Amino acid sequence: MKPDVCEAWPVELCCDTESVDQAVIDRWSLVASQILFRLSGRRWGPSCPVTVRPCRRSCLDTAPVSFQAGVGTGPWVPYIGADGEWRNGAVCGCASSCSCTELCEVRLVGPVHDVVEVLVDGEVLVPEAYRVDSANQLVRTDGECWPACQDMAAPCGAPGTVCVTYRTGLPLDESAIAAVSELTCHLLRGCNPGGGCGCRATPNVTRVQRQGVQLDMADPTLVYSEGRTGLPLADAWLAAVNPYGQPSASRVDSPDYKRPRYAQWP
Repeated sequence: MKPDVCEAWPVELCCDTESVDQAVIDRWSLVASQILFRLSGRRWGPSCPVTVRPCRRSCLDTAPVSFQAGVGTGPWVPYIGADGEWRNGAVCGCASSCSCTELCEVRLVGPVHDVVEVLVDGEVLVPEAYRVDSANQLVRTDGECWPACQDMAAPCGAPGTVCVTYRTGLPLDESAIAAVSELTCHLLRGCNPGGGCGCRATPNVTRVQRQGVQLDMADPTLVYSEGRTGLPLADAWLAAVNPYGQPSASRVDSPDYKRPRYAQWP
């Protein structure tokens, strides 16, 4: 799953836009949002909605874990204690470290920005029936539990299916809004008649000499190759949130972790 941006981030434009159509502003705001989303490592959102078919977390997903005799839920597992005696231990993988009750949850590819819709057997669950913990754990809170399995051959909304539609991304703060606003103004200036920056910038000019005045300008292609825009606010934000220029967020994969399935085509 490769997230992208479908809606423009909020902007507070400090440039003159009185003579610019709103459709043009919306378009370049979306372009600026997509650029900063990708340059920031695809971690700031919200992204486009994605629909996944998750599997419920089982009690053995986190094994090996600590065994507590007679406590917890799940199957019994024999183990040898510190005194050398055999005992039966309950695997508490379904319970958190500070809870003595079972949590019914599914794992999503996070960080989750918000949940758009949850369909179980074709019925939409009310938002009060679930919550998101730790950026990617969708926990059932209405006393029911997620189905242990589902019919992956059936389309979303059919009986026996579970489909979660959600958006990823960290919440946008004031610095992110300032960065996308600056980049939007930069692009708008280049698209207006007579604009000398933005999308009409000349990328390969490094020296200009006229009437005895010589100007040396940095090659903007070097800035772009470093994952920067050449704009102070935007680059300050990128340096703060993605100092090493990572193309996407780091993650750790495990053969025991079943990633949610999502439809690639059609």
